[in-house]
Amino acid sequence: MSSGFSDFFYTSPDGLELHARIYGEANSGHWPVVCLPGLTRNCRDFHGVALFLSQQAQTPRNIVAFDYRGRGQSAYDADIGHYNVGVEAGDVLAGLAALGIEEAAFIGTSRGGLIIHVLGAMRPAVLRAIVLNDIGPVLEAGGLAHIRSYLERAPKPKTRAEALSAVRGAHGSDFPALTEAEWERMVAALYRETDEGLLPDFDPKLVDTLAGLDLTQKLPDMWPQFEALAAIPLFAIRGANSKLLSAETFDQMRNRHPCVETITVDAQGHAPFLESGGLPVAIAAFLDRAEQRFAAK
Repeated sequence: MSSGFSDFFYTSPDGLELHARIYGEANSGHWPVVCLPGLTRNCRDFHGVALFLSQQAQTPRNIVAFDYRGRGQSAYDADIGHYNVGVEAGDVLAGLAALGIEEAAFIGTSRGGLIIHVLGAMRPAVLRAIVLNDIGPVLEAGGLAHIRSYLERAPKPKTRAEALSAVRGAHGSDFPALTEAEWERMVAALYRETDEGLLPDFDPKLVDTLAGLDLTQKLPDMWPQFEALAAIPLFAIRGANSKLLSAETFDQMRNRHPCVETITVDAQGHAPFLESGGLPVAIAAFLDRAEQRFAAK
C-alpha cells in the first residue's frame, strides 16, 4: 500500500497485462466506485477524488481506477485497432470480474463516459449509479478538433518546468482559475519520468486513432445508449468553458433523463478537475442518495 492505494494487475481477454489502482480495499457494505479516465489519461487523474471517497466521505467506499490498454501502467497494444471503446469496455469488465465486483457506481471522464454508455448496452446490471464528467451523447466536432490538434502538436518538454509552461499554454484559457498546485497535479498525471526525460504516459499510436475522423461531418451521437440509462441515477458535470460538451447537449441530457442531477463548474473547461470546486463532496452525497433510494425500493 502506498499513498492510500495499491496496484492491481490483471489480464485482458486477449492477453495484455492491464493495471488499476485500488483505494479503500477494506471498505465494504456499500457500492464500490469505478473510475474511468479520458482518451490519453490514466488512473492518476482520480487520485484526489479517490482519496476523498475512500477515506474522508461519510460513506467510505472501495475505489477502482483503471488504466486502459496503452495508458499508464497497462501494456501497449501492437494493434491500434484495439484502442476503441468497445474493447476498453470489455477490459473494464474483465478487471471487475478479476476483483469479484458485480455492480458498482461509475465515474467517467470524457472517453470514460463513452465507455459507460457502452457498458450500459453490454452489461447494464453492473451500473448502479453514474457520474459523467464533461461528456454526453453528443461530441462537439470543435472540441475533438482541439484535442486532436493538441495531441498531434504536443510539445516534448525535458523538464517539469517546461511541461508546466506547455500545459498552461494549451489549456490556460479554459482553466483560468487553476492554482499552481492544480497545474502541477495535471502535469504529474499527464507525464512519466524516464531516462529520456518526461514523456506523455500513453502509447503515441493513440493519436493515430483520431487521424481518420472527418470533423467536417456531423458525428454519430449516442442518444439511444444514453436513454437506455434512464433508470440509473445520473450526476452530470460540465465545465463552463467546455468545448466538447455543449450547453445545449447538457440541457437535453437534463430533459431526457428522469433521474439526473447536474452541476456546471465555473472557470473550468474539458474536463473539470474532480478534486476541485466542491466536487468530491457533491459526488459523495449523490452516491449516498442513490444507494439509499435503491435500498428503499
